[in-house]
Amino acid sequence: MGRPSIANGLAVPRPLGEQMMLRVLAESNGTALSITDEEMLEGMRELARHEGLLVAPEGGAVWLAARKLLASGWLAPGEQILLLNTGSADKYMENAANRWEK
Repeated sequence: MGRPSIANGLAVPRPLGEQMMLRVLAESNGTALSITDEEMLEGMRELARHEGLLVAPEGGAVWLAARKLLASGWLAPGEQILLLNTGSADKYMENAANRWEK
């Protein structure tokens, strides 16, 4: 069930491809984890500061998830992965504005 979030694209009550995503996770021995709104903002700030990328909260979530998976050993150092960001921070500033500054 989707929950309110600064990431509109992640707060989807019944994703259209939910069963397909779960099947792909199972067949690929993949994993899933949760990222809080504060962690999404942290990821957005890191990517803006270090890479000059103004990513959407979903992009911040992907970045933080990759960092967590690397720290846990699920991803190996030097392993090549692809992180997708499909939106820009500018369309989310209203969602994140009161929590952006740190």
